[in-house]
Amino acid sequence: MSDSSTGPTRPLPGRGMTLADQLARHARTIGGEVAFSCVGTRRTYGELDERAGRLANALRDRGVGPGDRVVVLGFNTLEVLEAYFATCRLGAICVPVNFRLVAAEIAYVLQDSGAAAVVVHGPLAGTMAQARKEAGYTGPCLVFGAEHDGLGEDYEEALRTASPHFEGAPVDEQAPAFIMYTSGTTGRPKGAVLTHHNLLMHAFSVMTHLGLPPDDKVWLAATPLFHIAGLSGMLPSLLRGGHVVVLPSGGFDPVAVVGVLERERVSSCFLVPAQWELVLAVPGIARRDLSALRRVAWGAAPATTTFLRKLIATFPGASVETAFGQTESSAIVTMLRGDEALSRIGSVGTPLANVEVRVVDDAMDDVERGEIGEIVYRGPAVMKEYWNKPAETAEVFRGGWLHSGDLGRQDEDGYFYVVDRKKDMIISGGENIYCAEVENVLAAHPKVREVALIAVPDDKWGETPLAVVVAATEDDPPTPAELVRWCADRLARYKHPRHIAVVPLLPRNPSGKVLKTRLRSDREAGRLDIRSA
Repeated sequence: MSDSSTGPTRPLPGRGMTLADQLARHARTIGGEVAFSCVGTRRTYGELDERAGRLANALRDRGVGPGDRVVVLGFNTLEVLEAYFATCRLGAICVPVNFRLVAAEIAYVLQDSGAAAVVVHGPLAGTMAQARKEAGYTGPCLVFGAEHDGLGEDYEEALRTASPHFEGAPVDEQAPAFIMYTSGTTGRPKGAVLTHHNLLMHAFSVMTHLGLPPDDKVWLAATPLFHIAGLSGMLPSLLRGGHVVVLPSGGFDPVAVVGVLERERVSSCFLVPAQWELVLAVPGIARRDLSALRRVAWGAAPATTTFLRKLIATFPGASVETAFGQTESSAIVTMLRGDEALSRIGSVGTPLANVEVRVVDDAMDDVERGEIGEIVYRGPAVMKEYWNKPAETAEVFRGGWLHSGDLGRQDEDGYFYVVDRKKDMIISGGENIYCAEVENVLAAHPKVREVALIAVPDDKWGETPLAVVVAATEDDPPTPAELVRWCADRLARYKHPRHIAVVPLLPRNPSGKVLKTRLRSDREAGRLDIRSA
C-alpha cells in the first residue's frame, strides 16, 4: 500500500469488479450462452470476451493506456458494446457520443475529452472525419461496419491481427469508466464522469429495489447505447448472466418491436409513453405470446391513468414501473414499482437502496412535506465530477449533495413527485407556474396527444403560458377556448394557458425529453402559429 506522498494506491488483485471483469467471469462459466444480440447477430459471452480482449490489445498497440479517453460513435450495434468492454478492460475511459450530433459538436467532444483514440461506425465515418479535422485530432481511428474509404483503419482487421489474450494490471473500481456527455439542452454539454463502482452500485441498487425474479434476465435495449439509459439499463441482465437484445437505431417500428418481444422472450424493457402507445395499438397484440414479460417501464414524459390502465391490461403478468434520474446519478434515483402504478400516479416513487433524497430550499434547508423545493440526492452511484469543469462540479455538489435542477415535493408517505425543471418554471404576476402540472392536465384532454408548456412575454404579467400541442387527430385540433374550459375546474386561473400553438411533433433529445429551448427559439423566430385564448 502507498500513501499520498508516493502516489495513488494501486488496486489489489482480488478486489473490485469492473464491467469487463463481469464479462470475463461469465465467459469462464457460461461462455456458450448468448450475451448480446442485434438484428440476428448474436454474441456469446465467450465470443464477446475474446473480441473485447482483441480490441483492448489493438488499442494498447496504438498507444492507448489507462486513463486515456476512447471516443465511440456508432448506431446501436454489437461493436459499440465491444468498444465499451475493451476500453474498460484496458483501464481507459470510454466516451460514447450521440450519433445525431454534427461534426462541430463531435469536434467539441474530441477536444474537451482529450481523445486518445476513436472507434466509429462506417455510416458516420465521414462526419467523424470532418470532426477530427476541426478538432485537430490525429490519433488512431478504427472504423467498423462498412468500407472505411481511407477515413480510418479497418476495425475487423485490427481485431484479427491482435491477440485475444489481454494481460494488464488490475483496474481500480473507483477509476473513471465512462464520460457521459449530457444532452446539452442549454449551453455546451458537460461530461459526467462515472466510475466502475458508480455503475455497478447502481445496478445492484436497482436489482435490490425491484427484487428481480430468476426468470427476468432478457432485457430489450431500446434506447440509444450512447445514452445513460442504454448503458445502465442493460447492466442488471449482464450481472446475472442474461441476454441483452439490442434494438437497432432508426425509426421506431412497433410491429417489429412486438415481434422481438415475442421471439426473444424479452422479460423487461423501457420505452417512452408515446412508443408504448404505438406498441399497444399493434393489431392483434392481445393474441401474441408476450407471457415472458415481467417488467414494462416507462418514463421521460407524463402518463395518464387511461394509458397506464391500458398498459396493465395488455401485459397483465408484468409490473409497470417508472423512475426519476439523470446521467449524473448513473441513471435512476427513485423508482415507482408496479403495484403502485395507478394508486400513486404522478409519483416517481421512493429512493433506490443506497440513495438518500431530500427536497430543499435555496438555503439547503428541508422544506415541509408537500411543499415544493429542489430535489437533491447522494449515494455511491453519483458521478465523480464533470470532466475538466471544477467550477460546474462545485456548483452541482454545493452543500455536499448533488443538485438535480428539478423541482419536486415529497408526500406524507415518503413518495416523491417531480413538478418541473427549475429553469422551466414560469413566473406570471408573481405566481409560480410549474409546467409539468399544467402539462399533465392538458395531456388528459381527448384532443391532445402531447403538450409542452413554455413562457410567452406579457406586458402585464411578465410572462404567461403557451401550450405547444400535438393534436390527437390532425384534422380536429383543440382550440384555445376548449383548453381553457378544460382547465377551468382543474387548475387555478393563473395557470391556464393564454396561448396555443399546434405542431405535428414535439422536438426531443435522445432520452425522449422535450427540447423546450428549441420551442422557445421557434417562438422567438416566429415559426410557431400562436393563437390566443
